[in-house]
Amino acid sequence: MGSCPTSFELVFDAPGVRGRRVTALTKDGSSVTEFMQSTIFNRQELKEPFYVLDLGVVMSLYDKWAQSLSMVKPFYAVKCNPEPALLGALASLGSNFDCASQAEIEAVLSLGVSPDRIVYANPCKAESHIKYAASVGVNLTTFDSKEELDKIRNWHPKCDLLLRIKPPDDSGARCPLGPKYGALMEEIAPLLQAAQAAQLNVTGVSFHIGSGATNSHAYHGAISAAKTVFDTAAELGLPKLHILNIGGGFTADPKFDEAASAVKAAIQTHFSNEPGLTIISEPGRFFAESAFTLATSIIGKRVRGDLREYWINDGVYGSMNCILYDHATITCMPLACTSNRANAICKGLRTHNSTVFGPTCDALDTVLTGQQLPELLLSDWLVFPNMGAYTAAAGSSFNGFNTAAILYHLVYSNPN
Repeated sequence: MGSCPTSFELVFDAPGVRGRRVTALTKDGSSVTEFMQSTIFNRQELKEPFYVLDLGVVMSLYDKWAQSLSMVKPFYAVKCNPEPALLGALASLGSNFDCASQAEIEAVLSLGVSPDRIVYANPCKAESHIKYAASVGVNLTTFDSKEELDKIRNWHPKCDLLLRIKPPDDSGARCPLGPKYGALMEEIAPLLQAAQAAQLNVTGVSFHIGSGATNSHAYHGAISAAKTVFDTAAELGLPKLHILNIGGGFTADPKFDEAASAVKAAIQTHFSNEPGLTIISEPGRFFAESAFTLATSIIGKRVRGDLREYWINDGVYGSMNCILYDHATITCMPLACTSNRANAICKGLRTHNSTVFGPTCDALDTVLTGQQLPELLLSDWLVFPNMGAYTAAAGSSFNGFNTAAILYHLVYSNPN
């Protein structure tokens, strides 16, 4: 009998990864930055921006999730970053998927993922998308209004439903979602009764404390509110609810341990007497953010006294839209691959107050101000770490700069 494939083998053979070159960074202890330098040096004609996806980081984060929240099944939020190699790697490791549209469902199914590994986690769906979900067997979705129930009754009446509730507190989130989604407490009983009257099958509760959450205590209030829905459903005579969807908001930094502890404590407090409970979650940036690094080329420069102004070939209408829409704080480091190959990272060099602009003709396209950077020349590079969450996924082709055309390189670093 053959041995079971390792996580490494599963990821390298995953759809989206299989057939693509993956550079191992483990043999000589090289880093993503050194890989970028090598890529630029070896392809002098390379001037366009490019991403590097480190599959080793993805594997390490999946292990961390499994160790810290073993009772919670992850459904990766595809909207965060739909790069096929990331989706395929996560699928091979065992992740399920949170999709919000027909296109996202199609992307996941194209990787060979079974439709029962998808939650259609959009409380307000187009009728044509509901019909598509029904046709391909995606049979779990969310709702927070009677109008949504009417659409589901008409176009996917056999679908299992999660009632999306508004969490009591999402004030610590980088991007709160409560103003747009989630039933209020006084709406819960009427919505459950409406589903019951329509002969629709409510199987659980969903909430989201907001993207990029910083207040882990918000999980306590949200999980307590979810238990209230379970109790209300029982009082109304609905079949026993058995799914708790705790949403996303997780980040891959020290706050994750705090959040995981808060989730486990709240579940123990409110759901310890719920046998058969399935707990799921919708992490996005937790898996994506730190796995991607972006390299951009300097295409323009202006000197005004001690101020250095640089133009790069990606910006806020492209990958850096996260500055506007995700309230992100981004950082960069220089790679002087043209002007200083012997010291490309410019260690020890004098720095200047610098501004970094994107390539479009809009002054809004300003990436960084007050940045301390060394003297750089045209065709040198700026590298941006932690660029995997809500970046290229929301980029545009404004002014002819097409974010979707940015290339991706795959590497594997040994997380240990």
